[in-house]
Amino acid sequence: MSHIFIAITEYENLDSDDMTHYLKIESMIDFLMIRTPMSHKDLVNWINGLIHSGFSRNKIIIHSNIAVLEQCHLQAIHFSESDVRVNSFKHTHPIIQISMSTHHEQSIKQAQARHLDFILFSHIFKTNSKPDQPPRTKTEIDKALQHHIPIIALGGVNEQTLNYLPKGFDGIAGITIFRRKSIASIAVLRERWNEYQI
Repeated sequence: MSHIFIAITEYENLDSDDMTHYLKIESMIDFLMIRTPMSHKDLVNWINGLIHSGFSRNKIIIHSNIAVLEQCHLQAIHFSESDVRVNSFKHTHPIIQISMSTHHEQSIKQAQARHLDFILFSHIFKTNSKPDQPPRTKTEIDKALQHHIPIIALGGVNEQTLNYLPKGFDGIAGITIFRRKSIASIAVLRERWNEYQI
């Protein structure tokens, strides 16, 4: 579980344009995390349409929706930091990949104790999605990276800020960089990530 690129959908209803886009960049990402306010029926239809169009089922992570996980026969789910369902989910679903959002060291310790597959740690840089919240401090990041669980950097990571990302992360996740930027920008990000890993 290293060198992971996770595209996260914008929190809005997904349409055919979104489907076309993610199909185009599938080879450039490792996972697509679907987080949306869509109704259950519409979300299931969209995911099934994506899979039917050729997107790998194994690359899809559903955000917190267990019913969709089961109905679409997905293999990965992501929980928010405050979702108590994560406490027992690994025990009851041992073959499902489980990840969790974290913002504090205590949450990282809990995720590690629960044997989760990886965590998202945010936010690393200033981001438009949370304009009034300061990013994690260097001390917070250093403490996070001392734990033995794969840690994915989230929040303001792009082809420029990646140059300032502290060493030790196992991957990056983002919304804008994977949806609103060009495919060329994503390719540059992948190149910069390869340099980061050296």
